[in-house]
Amino acid sequence: MKGLILIMDGMGDRPIKELGNKTPLEAANTPNMDKMAEEGITGIMDSIAPGIIPGSDTAHLSILGYNPYEVYTGRGPFEANGVGVEVLPGDIAFRCNFSTADEDLIVTDRRAGRIKEGTDEIVAELNKMVLEDYPDIKIIFKESTGHRAVLVLRGEGLSDKVSDADPKVEGNKPKEVKALDDTPEAAKTADILNKLVVKTYEMVKDHPVNLKRIEEGKPPANIVIPRGAGEVPVVESLNEKYEVNSACIAETGLIMGIGRFAGMDIIEMEDVTGGIDTNLDNIRDTIIDQVKNSDHDFFLINIDGADEAGHDGQTMEKKEFIEKVDRVVMSELIKLEDVYIYLTADHSTPISVMNHSGDPVPVLIRGPEVRVDDVCEFSERACAKGGLNRIRGSDVMNIMMDLMNYAHKFGA
Repeated sequence: MKGLILIMDGMGDRPIKELGNKTPLEAANTPNMDKMAEEGITGIMDSIAPGIIPGSDTAHLSILGYNPYEVYTGRGPFEANGVGVEVLPGDIAFRCNFSTADEDLIVTDRRAGRIKEGTDEIVAELNKMVLEDYPDIKIIFKESTGHRAVLVLRGEGLSDKVSDADPKVEGNKPKEVKALDDTPEAAKTADILNKLVVKTYEMVKDHPVNLKRIEEGKPPANIVIPRGAGEVPVVESLNEKYEVNSACIAETGLIMGIGRFAGMDIIEMEDVTGGIDTNLDNIRDTIIDQVKNSDHDFFLINIDGADEAGHDGQTMEKKEFIEKVDRVVMSELIKLEDVYIYLTADHSTPISVMNHSGDPVPVLIRGPEVRVDDVCEFSERACAKGGLNRIRGSDVMNIMMDLMNYAHKFGA
């Protein structure tokens, strides 16, 4: 039997007044998801534990059966690995945003207008960077999808025990990076990052890509802000752990990076953005082709747009994206036979919070011989009445492996 976990990133939400005190998922027209709920078993899930606010990285690790408190070293290495940067033992990696800053280095747009083109040209310039005080430190930038990028520092005497430069909100300068312990390595790394942030602005503020964006009235991507420091983690192979042949179908470098560290095959797609404008037709066709024609028997799939809308506080856009996924993707997945489909979110991204929250997310499992419950709607409150009750992310792989007949008996 084949199985897939489809994670609609950030899909969960809280009741919204303008939607009649419904969540975007409750308000959305999702006949295919509702039909799958009717034909399956439902519940709600805490990706890590009740009330714990998960990152997309820690949530996915937990859902794949890893203990994030043990294997998570920071987001940077996963992001870097996901976009094709080979991270080596001793490297310190960061996720970054291309952002917009004024001449006083005050950040006016943390995502540079959600830039989608030209970041590769900006990175080509940034990769010429050499810091005068640290000529022995190799600095590696790599663009990811949209406004996202990665940074890898390579050299002697570095540490991942440093704070983020991300100011979190517009109207502030990048935060001063500080050492999080008393080691000289942490102090050195913090100093490198503070100098590096300023240097990125100096190097690319007049880059042709940015000058063109200014002419077009768009925010320039004139500064890079790193966060999520981490050293290379050690992760057990998912294929060996569960005796499966697995693949990862995702839009963003972060999720592809998690898949690579877990030893999954990465199925890359064209014309996907990680936003609400992504090419859902390509995602759908890739999923169907892989499930029907590849030797893989287990898939991790991530669709990211609902999370972006949640972070941007876009109520109707989030609702409409959920509807589009149902119409474009789920209308074909529902036709698959002899496949276990586990549909959920990695976390909630409430419109009112514009960030992740600790609210549990809805879950459904559809496939042969599933104990169907009485729930006929896929939503946060409807699924809370389902037969799975309330589970944790760490339960998911055990449940899926049991249904797929890959599990082994515990005990004599």
